[in-house]
Amino acid sequence: MADLRLLQAAVEATGEAILITTADLDEPGPVVVYANPAFTRLTGYELDEVAGRSPRFLQGPGTDRAVLERARAALSAGEPFQGEALNYRKDGSTYRVEWLITPVRDADGRISNWVSAQRDVTERRSFEDGQALMVRELHHRVKNTLATVQAVLNATLRSSVTMHEFSRAFTGRITSLARTHALITEDEAQVASFEGLLRSELDPYNERGRITLEGPRLKLPSELAVPVSMALHELTTNALRHGALAHPGGRIAVTWLVEDGARGRCLTWTWNEHDGPPPALPTREGFGMRLLNKILTVQTAAEVDVTRDADGLRINVRVPLAQT
Repeated sequence: MADLRLLQAAVEATGEAILITTADLDEPGPVVVYANPAFTRLTGYELDEVAGRSPRFLQGPGTDRAVLERARAALSAGEPFQGEALNYRKDGSTYRVEWLITPVRDADGRISNWVSAQRDVTERRSFEDGQALMVRELHHRVKNTLATVQAVLNATLRSSVTMHEFSRAFTGRITSLARTHALITEDEAQVASFEGLLRSELDPYNERGRITLEGPRLKLPSELAVPVSMALHELTTNALRHGALAHPGGRIAVTWLVEDGARGRCLTWTWNEHDGPPPALPTREGFGMRLLNKILTVQTAAEVDVTRDADGLRINVRVPLAQT
């Protein structure tokens, strides 16, 4: 008797939920004959609310029926069963439970009861699912990055006349891509602010307030941030070599806003160069213009309008934003 009391004290003190049922598997059985305090804490039900009921009452529309069928097959064969399922508490909230159900046999070897040790693994499963999602996202991001690097390499080769020109342009573009990915990975939501992308390109040249930025706070997801940042890098490079930043008095103003239209929410931004040399019409389309007119339009479905004014370049871009 002392051993029995000791065993009961141990079961009631354990942190794992313990449920003991009758052996019959067909409805209305099995029925609960004992539940320890950890079970009542886990489910919100007191012993007098579960005694005489089948544990099936903890199941609900989100419970995986395939798991229940595997459990029944194992128990019908008199074998232990270990698995996971979604259960429902008394207040209607859900939790992910890990079971270990084992048979208790009498002196004749017949199953008299089932003992179920149950553990709440909701947080662990959520963490594991988050890790799996992160790995899939990383795999997707690496594939996209490698494809982008290959596209930049091929386009830079086509548009470069000398190895020095190729080295300078390719290094600049890869460095810009790395900065963008750094901005994205620093944010837990894997987004980058539009203003942050602008500042990463333009701040090094903003002496004497020659660059102005004006617009609302806006976060771009990675699939938009990467092509947009590459476009901004090309515009900055073009301004340094041929535009406003190549002239001491040149200025750049970038304004943006988010507006609703027939296509939904859009980011509309204007790149406006002033007081620089008159923009010369290119004899052939360079990589920067191809990026604006091809990569932006293909990857982001943007509308791009390029205007060459008497004292500089003005580019208007309209990028659809994903609906949230």
